[in-house]
Amino acid sequence: MPRTVMEAEAVQAELRPLLDLVGPGPRNPARVAGVDVAYDGDRLAAAVTVLDGTTLEVVEEVAVSGRTTFDYVPGLLAFREVPSLLEALDRLSAAPDLVVCDGYGLAHPRRFGLACHLGVLTGLPTIGVGKTAFVGVHTDPATARGSWTDLTLDGDVVGRVLRTRDGVKPVFVSVGHRVDLDTACHNVLNLTPRHRLPETTRAADGLSRRTLAENRRMGLVESARHDETG
Repeated sequence: MPRTVMEAEAVQAELRPLLDLVGPGPRNPARVAGVDVAYDGDRLAAAVTVLDGTTLEVVEEVAVSGRTTFDYVPGLLAFREVPSLLEALDRLSAAPDLVVCDGYGLAHPRRFGLACHLGVLTGLPTIGVGKTAFVGVHTDPATARGSWTDLTLDGDVVGRVLRTRDGVKPVFVSVGHRVDLDTACHNVLNLTPRHRLPETTRAADGLSRRTLAENRRMGLVESARHDETG
């Protein structure tokens, strides 16, 4: 684990050439995982929720609790979140076919956001879906669901601004690893039948928050597993 910003940026530079940005990745994944991390001071709860790719029902959940080991620095979020997320992913009964991160992939100052970092370390297809723009410039897409515009950084396309609900604020989709941008957006639209954000993100966010609240009530910071079949 790097100790300084300079060391962390060096790790990103070392891992970036390992990215597969071609994919194309799964268009109909059977198991789709969402990942999210909630914080309470230096305490954290990292959650992975796996949804059936057809029904979008939760089929498995894993939550891991711990403490932060790296300060928050914009562009280096992965160094706070990846260790616990790797532990949670490792506890799944089976690997997911696609991982959806609440954050960014290629749409990052050094083209290596959380989705890229997690994808390279796990070898899993990953994408990032951000609520707001982190880097780059764009124009707003048309108001209809499915409309999109390019998100560009220094003249390069690093993602898409995608409308997942009619007349609702768009999301910011970028590839992480082993998925191309068309496939990423196809999957995001499939994961947003009712809400702006993917069901994977909503489920993982809920699990991380519940786990953190439970730990706060019990005064515990320990690993926990919650499995559900459906």
